[in-house]
Amino acid sequence: MQRSPKPRFVIEAGRSEEQYWRDLWQYRELFYFLAWRDILVRYKQTAIGIAWAMIRPFLTMIVFTVIFSSLANLPTQGTAPYPILVLSALLPWQFFASSLAQTSNSLVSNANLISKIYFPRLIVPASAIVVNFIDFLVSGLLLLGLMLWYRYVPSWRVITLPFFTGLAALTAFGLGLWFAAIYVKFRDVAQVIPFVIQLGQYVSPVGYSSDVIPEQWRLLYSLNPMVGVIDGFRWAMLNGDQALYLPGLILAWVVTLIFVWTGVYYFRGVERTFADII
Repeated sequence: MQRSPKPRFVIEAGRSEEQYWRDLWQYRELFYFLAWRDILVRYKQTAIGIAWAMIRPFLTMIVFTVIFSSLANLPTQGTAPYPILVLSALLPWQFFASSLAQTSNSLVSNANLISKIYFPRLIVPASAIVVNFIDFLVSGLLLLGLMLWYRYVPSWRVITLPFFTGLAALTAFGLGLWFAAIYVKFRDVAQVIPFVIQLGQYVSPVGYSSDVIPEQWRLLYSLNPMVGVIDGFRWAMLNGDQALYLPGLILAWVVTLIFVWTGVYYFRGVERTFADII
């Protein structure tokens, strides 16, 4: 008598947390598929394709350099040319901003998939980070070209960039989980997200160095975790004797981990209602 094959997945009420996290690994192929699909959709039927990943930071760098350096006469950091100072902050900021926007919208944009089949919903916002990471790597070529143009050579600290890139990704993921879960129920969140991103760019040291912030306000200013990310990128990319502001970096990691922990907790709490509401 032939035995029936053992089912690969078992769907049952009241799944334990352990089983849920195991399902995340078992559904990893879906994660790869969603990420690859988003990459193809991003550049399908575009005239210049992936070059958009370099055009946007390049034009923004020119505007910021003119406003903050030529008009406002803000100082650079160390001996770095001002365009390099700006671009070394724009790359992690745009990676964070794009990841946050797509993560927040990921559940609604995949409504048909979510309403039809079971899978751990955390896969959807997590996969939205990947396509923006590809853009981040491509736009890094622009920074490399700018350094060659100015004959500016970074120090050994450049090997720490993955550490700060991970912090930016985790910050976008933690905040994105909150927005994605709320967006399912309240669609006017779509109006809030662009405002939060725009406001965040002004309160982050993108077009200027955080050294212009008075010392007594530095720790409070570092409650914005992107301050730690941007300062870390500049510390890694730019030469000079400036030290990394460790209290701010530690505070950035603490705030980010709080975002991720509370975001996952809230997301898991309302996850079972997504298919009914969406």
